[in-house]
Amino acid sequence: MKLSKNLSLLECTKSITAKRLDIDNTPSEEAIDNLKRIAECVFQPLRDHFDVPIGINSGYRSEALNKAVGGSKTSQHMLGEALDIDADIYGRISNREIFDYIRKNLDYDQLIWEFGGPSSPDWVHVSFRRENNRREALRATRMRGKVYYTLI
Repeated sequence: MKLSKNLSLLECTKSITAKRLDIDNTPSEEAIDNLKRIAECVFQPLRDHFDVPIGINSGYRSEALNKAVGGSKTSQHMLGEALDIDADIYGRISNREIFDYIRKNLDYDQLIWEFGGPSSPDWVHVSFRRENNRREALRATRMRGKVYYTLI
């Protein structure tokens, strides 16, 4: 099933962890609707702008999968409202370019510079809600095994 021109449901639900632990990662119809929304409003405009393949590290996560990967108890991934994007895997654009483009040009709820360094994040987390998007940009850092989020 296509969520947008260049993003499939399989790309947003595939998980090595789910496969390894035999966890069902099938989204509800509501979660699929949310995935379509973020695909059309965030992923596809990004893909069209850069015109290069863009990878998804994590999209929808069932509650069991989210717990298995140590996700937040309130993770928008469980609602189909979030994507973890990684362009570095193809090497044509950087994750910083993705982060900057979303921040300057698209609507979003949360945009997180996930770890990495000052020049580029390891990946970009973006969430999108049907309404009342907060446009909150954060940087995630890890110190002594704990993750901290700061507004940027």
